[in-house]
Amino acid sequence: MLSGPLWDIFCTVIDNHGDLGVCWRLTRQLRDAGQRVRLWVDDGSALAWMAPAAHQEPGIEVRPWEEASQALNLHGLPPAEVWIEAFGCTLPETFVGHFVARAVAARVQQPAWINLEYLSAEDWVPRLHGLPSPVMSGPAKGWTKRFFYPGFTQDTGGLLRETNLLTRQQSFDRSAWRQQHAPSLPPGGRLISLFCYEPAALRPLLTKLADTPHQLLVTPGRPLTAVQQALTGLSVSPSWSALPYTDQNGFDEMLWGCDLNFVRGEDSLIRALWAGQPFIWHIYPQDDHAHHAKLEAFLDWMQAPQSLRHAHRVWNGLEQGAWPEFETATLLSWTQVVQAARQRLLEQRPLVRQLIDML
Repeated sequence: MLSGPLWDIFCTVIDNHGDLGVCWRLTRQLRDAGQRVRLWVDDGSALAWMAPAAHQEPGIEVRPWEEASQALNLHGLPPAEVWIEAFGCTLPETFVGHFVARAVAARVQQPAWINLEYLSAEDWVPRLHGLPSPVMSGPAKGWTKRFFYPGFTQDTGGLLRETNLLTRQQSFDRSAWRQQHAPSLPPGGRLISLFCYEPAALRPLLTKLADTPHQLLVTPGRPLTAVQQALTGLSVSPSWSALPYTDQNGFDEMLWGCDLNFVRGEDSLIRALWAGQPFIWHIYPQDDHAHHAKLEAFLDWMQAPQSLRHAHRVWNGLEQGAWPEFETATLLSWTQVVQAARQRLLEQRPLVRQLIDML
């Protein structure tokens, strides 16, 4: 029986389902820590492949956002002790007004109201983490939210990490996975996963890989479309194959099974760090180029060597230049950097533990 507090987590899917991916991991890990969770989402369609059993998970309710916007649907629902606004989404005013009125009538304290922010390694994150934010208008005027910033250092909110992550990795049969997904990989060939947006450097990467024994495993959706478009007109193409949609555990196994991972956004960056394999991150591009400073801050925290910095900058359009050779010495140096960063993170308290301790 789950006896912990009840949490309401609100998630709006901006694009690519990355926000939902983070929120589902958070939901599942809170439940595993003994908490009860309601996940309110405006588009939960990706759960069909991301978490096929989501609607049957004990201790978890997945609810459509629209229900929180209509007062009739809120009657009879028990009030939660915690509200989480994920990634700057705004709680429906109907929901807030309904439970504010109930709290006032019952003369109970407001729920812990947490604004879960995006991940960054920039130096301002520790200064803002945990700060209160008074609500200045609306039905909850006078109440207080609190900022919660995930991060890579002890003075931030940490990262999502399952308690059984290391056990799962230790029991993973890497050889069997590689044989299943790349049975014809030649000796000396690298297995490379590709999860990206539409980088300008994709076509040069495909051209580079065409002269190697390496094999590219392309994830579905935007990455697959981008590869198909980039291959148009190329006289030679690399060895590659398209992967099907998979759940979150399957995505983790792909990162564990490959020799180099191209990842994008926030959730897959964290999973690449836990995988301990060399990776290149495609950061979410912003119109004002704020992502440039964010990328550089991350590379500084990771203590990335120049070759890895250059690869990231080329992939994200910050620099021009040729791709490095994905040779043994290069990938070994990248692996050492990633595993050192991973060890630093393992010594920190995970995000869910820190959230619970805030209550």
